Amino acid sequence: MIILIVLGAFLLWAVFNLNLPEPEEMREIILGYGWAGFLVFLGITAAIAITPIPITVPALVAGSLYGLIIGTLLSVSGVMLGSWIGYWLARVLGQRLTFQLLGSHGSIVENYLRNAGFWAMCTVRLMPGLPYWPVNYGAGALGIKQYAFISATLLASIPGQFSLVALGAFAANPSVFRGAIVIVAWISVVALTWVSYRYWSRTKRHESDHE
Repeated sequence: MIILIVLGAFLLWAVFNLNLPEPEEMREIILGYGWAGFLVFLGITAAIAITPIPITVPALVAGSLYGLIIGTLLSVSGVMLGSWIGYWLARVLGQRLTFQLLGSHGSIVENYLRNAGFWAMCTVRLMPGLPYWPVNYGAGALGIKQYAFISATLLASIPGQFSLVALGAFAANPSVFRGAIVIVAWISVVALTWVSYRYWSRTKRHESDHE
């Protein structure tokens, strides 16, 4: 209960009081740490992935600072670290307390992740508009196997992070080539979401037919 109170207070404080810097401001903060800037970036991204704050800004900054390839690697690494921490926080808190914390997101997460596996995890990760943090906590609370959680999170996070990093790289240094990459990346996100959802839906119907 003490852990829940502290975590809940932190999340509420983060939502209403922690104003994420604009991309240019965050860029300057990271550059101010010199060679250790990438460690600061990883820490910021991981911390944001635990909270209800969107992870869009760090990914855009990664693209403008580190370019497409290195920026994607750093952004995905930060997201993975934060997601894994959130997963284990929920395992510690337990299902009942975690879903009290999730609030309105709880029913959506439970609908997709109850008795779910790899493809369901991919679907919710790729789903537009659903933040990372309720998926992290929901997966841990519902007992999704760690291997399925980590592998699906890694695979499904790459397209979204790549598309955001590509957008940041394009904004920092516009070119036809970078613009084409942004378009292809976002088309890939939509296509992968559709494929994952269709596969998960067929799997769920097949399981229902055999019950």
